[in-house]
Amino acid sequence: MKRVYPFLMCMLATGNAGAFSVDANEPKTIVADKIEYDVKSETIKTSGKTEITNKSGQRLTLTDSYITQQGEELSGDDIRLWLGNHVYVESDNITRKGDLTIARGATFTACDDCDAYGDAWEISTYKIIHDMDSRMLKFYSPVLRTYDIPVLWWPYFEMPDPGVKYKTGFLMPDFASTNKMGTQINIPYYISISDTHDITATFSYLTQENPLFQIEHRLNTDHAEFRTQGSFTHNKLGENRWHIFNDDVIEMGEYARATIFLERASDKTYLQKYGFYNDQPYLDSGAKIELFGQSSYVVADAHIFQELRESTGNQTALDGNILPNIRAVHQTAPLFGETYATFEADVLGISGDGTSAQRMTGDIRLTTPWTLGGGNRITASASARYDLYNFDNTEMANGDLYSGIKSRFLPSGYLEWGLPLFKPTNKWTQILEPRARITFMRHMDNEEFAKNNDSAGTILTDATLFSDNRFSGLDLWENGTYADYGIRWAAFNQAGHNIDVFLGQSYDFTDRASIDLNSGFHNGSSDYVGRVSYNNMQWLNLASRFRLNQADLALRHFETSAYVGTARNFVNIGHIWSQNLTAEEEIVTGHNDINEAIIGTGFQLTNRWAVRWNGVFNMETGIFQRHTGGFFYNHPCYYLSVEYRRDNAVKEDYVGTTTFQFRFGMAINGQQY
Repeated sequence: MKRVYPFLMCMLATGNAGAFSVDANEPKTIVADKIEYDVKSETIKTSGKTEITNKSGQRLTLTDSYITQQGEELSGDDIRLWLGNHVYVESDNITRKGDLTIARGATFTACDDCDAYGDAWEISTYKIIHDMDSRMLKFYSPVLRTYDIPVLWWPYFEMPDPGVKYKTGFLMPDFASTNKMGTQINIPYYISISDTHDITATFSYLTQENPLFQIEHRLNTDHAEFRTQGSFTHNKLGENRWHIFNDDVIEMGEYARATIFLERASDKTYLQKYGFYNDQPYLDSGAKIELFGQSSYVVADAHIFQELRESTGNQTALDGNILPNIRAVHQTAPLFGETYATFEADVLGISGDGTSAQRMTGDIRLTTPWTLGGGNRITASASARYDLYNFDNTEMANGDLYSGIKSRFLPSGYLEWGLPLFKPTNKWTQILEPRARITFMRHMDNEEFAKNNDSAGTILTDATLFSDNRFSGLDLWENGTYADYGIRWAAFNQAGHNIDVFLGQSYDFTDRASIDLNSGFHNGSSDYVGRVSYNNMQWLNLASRFRLNQADLALRHFETSAYVGTARNFVNIGHIWSQNLTAEEEIVTGHNDINEAIIGTGFQLTNRWAVRWNGVFNMETGIFQRHTGGFFYNHPCYYLSVEYRRDNAVKEDYVGTTTFQFRFGMAINGQQY
């Protein structure tokens, strides 16, 4: 017969539920084939299979037990202490010394009944010591068995008990191999400061390069969230290379929020070489404060950029910082009928390379929508905007350097008409909606004052039509009067299938100050733009956008995406093709065209095995820009993955690399280690 004392019952706690105890004051349930209670000795004796459950849900199973009323003593056979749904400790003999519980000839598993073939893994050891003070399980001479086959022995191993949410200690290492820096072994060390505050420090050993040090810091408070990660290495060339990313969000009451963000690297290629690059074209550091109201919004932010690109398109990458940017918007309640007013103010400062410019903008807009007979919808809007600029040694649009003040008055307005026509049937509901808008603006000789501004050139798309300003920023301004018009057809049914088709065009009544040959705009009629999409809400989602030359309907721009399958088995394809004309030239087939495909696929080979792959293929050069893939195995009790990544980018001292990575971890009660 095996004997267990009350300390066994409080050996391990789960979560915040409290320790397992047989104290008489704690409610508990005893289920057995037969239960006898001795009034004189105040003891309980059970016969056959016995299960004792305390109020926290922890269980102890044994056979033919003997329990004293106050819980001073408990004994029984075939003892298992259940620490979770599939987690238990089984032992031939269990004793206690102070805060230490010692189980001899013990087996520990978190994989009971998780697999039809047996326990996926278990640890057998001649002794397990549980320290109630440190909440650690210590294994002496443990043997890891997979499906009862011994696969690994090591002299000593320790881990937090399953009731511990966070515990300082080493995490499972992972391995990687690159063709440039050799094998990389990542050894993470987790530091638990509190339930809402922790740090992960990782030492990375590389066989062909000096070690890499990484750190990640996380802190949550009642009204804030702080995240920081960074890395550092002193490479074999004697260079200090590093990066730091930080993102803090602070809630300052119900109507205010502050954000602090930092992205910085030692050089342009460090992130790519060491695997921290996520296709970001630049790094952005700064801060932002947002104020919210029922119908008002104010944001003040500042940005300091670090450019990672060699160039942007055909021009050198812009260099500049935004200090500050303050924008406020307020929309009134209806003044009369459905008419409302919108007030906007914007302050922007741009500086860089010894130049600077500050802009202050004020804008008031009055908008009035009407619904007329027959379903006709009319919207009229009038706006008055005034810009005030202060330039300091700034290159202007004509190429001259200028210091001083300039201003401009930009009145505008539009009149928009739409007529949605519905045709419901038992199978499909169809919508046909013609739409037109004419926009009136002051005509100016130049769309801009200065070269360095907050706006990029505009590109005509279906999303550009019917917008107040076809440029993304505020420095560039559309000139003169233009009209947008198009027609949309849509259909949907009760099964969730829907189709959407749109075709439209823009017409400039006044000559534009300058025309980008690739923008789709011309003096007069623009190119045609449209979109087509279909979604059956089950296994197929198709979407496409295009632009056709207004003279001969030749295709100028085409992008499409297709998702076929489910979340487990799918093919995801995206493609973009855009004809890129050089200045003052006619069409040159293939000359600097953008022709790129993004392909992704995933297949669930079994319930637990899956394969994933994705890549970006440059169809102009005939090579993959990058591609990644791997095998993934998810078991209720453990996980593993083997992945690779190939990057063909070439930039400064960085030449594309191939990286292989292996990860393995164990899971206990759904928590991965």
